[in-house]
Amino acid sequence: MEIQLWRTILCPYELAVEELKIKFEHLIVEHRENDLYSPIEQVSGRVKSVTSILEKMQRKQIPMEKMEEDVEDIAGVRIICQFEEDIDTVANIIRERTDMEIKSEKNYLTHIKQSGYRSFHLIVYYTVQTIHGPKRLQVEIQIRTMAMNFWATVEHSLQYKYKGEMPPHVAERLSRASDAILALDREMSTVRNEIMDAQNSSQMQTNLVKDILNNIENLYRVSSEREVLKIQNEFLRVFKTGDLRQLERFHRQLDIIAEGYRAQAVYQEQYRGHS
Repeated sequence: MEIQLWRTILCPYELAVEELKIKFEHLIVEHRENDLYSPIEQVSGRVKSVTSILEKMQRKQIPMEKMEEDVEDIAGVRIICQFEEDIDTVANIIRERTDMEIKSEKNYLTHIKQSGYRSFHLIVYYTVQTIHGPKRLQVEIQIRTMAMNFWATVEHSLQYKYKGEMPPHVAERLSRASDAILALDREMSTVRNEIMDAQNSSQMQTNLVKDILNNIENLYRVSSEREVLKIQNEFLRVFKTGDLRQLERFHRQLDIIAEGYRAQAVYQEQYRGHS
């Protein structure tokens, strides 16, 4: 196949990966801006190289005309979660979306591969808009924890090194490492609620500080510098306490003050317009 034709074939898959990355990353932003725990920690994606596609087709005896139908993972998106419980949450989010349709699911959490590989895979149909019109294609979405991803990355490198013929002693060590990863994920699940509470509090503080600083910046336009400096010093005092309740109270009071100054500025503008 000509190089130019490969580029034409793979271009829509590159678009699909970029669009899906943006959509899943925006879910992280939406959760955090609404002071909610995000079940998604990181998102990455890739399009298989031509070499990898050809090797898979050769291994599975897939003819060229069936490539886009039978090679389901030309486009791949990987979603990393903090906890194993989050994997099911993310899978449910994907199931409920209207911009993608699930073709199949593979649960390697309950059916761990012999190598020790653990992850949750979905093959989805996703439509991109190209200069030739809409194109419906397949994307593999892998959902796993950070610990699972660390193991899978190492295992992939070793498989590449040994070309699928991994020595028994290396395979045994990988298997023991997989057991350790499983134990780690389970141990982390026991403190999941505490970690989530801590992260939610931290995100809430970040959002409050952002709103407060925006309000203070806007006050410079409608109030005297002296008044704004007093408010700013009070904010710094409250912030140093590290007390989230005090920060929330200050935020509410500042909203009232800022609204009062804005109303006063509007009134003065209208008064000048009539005089």
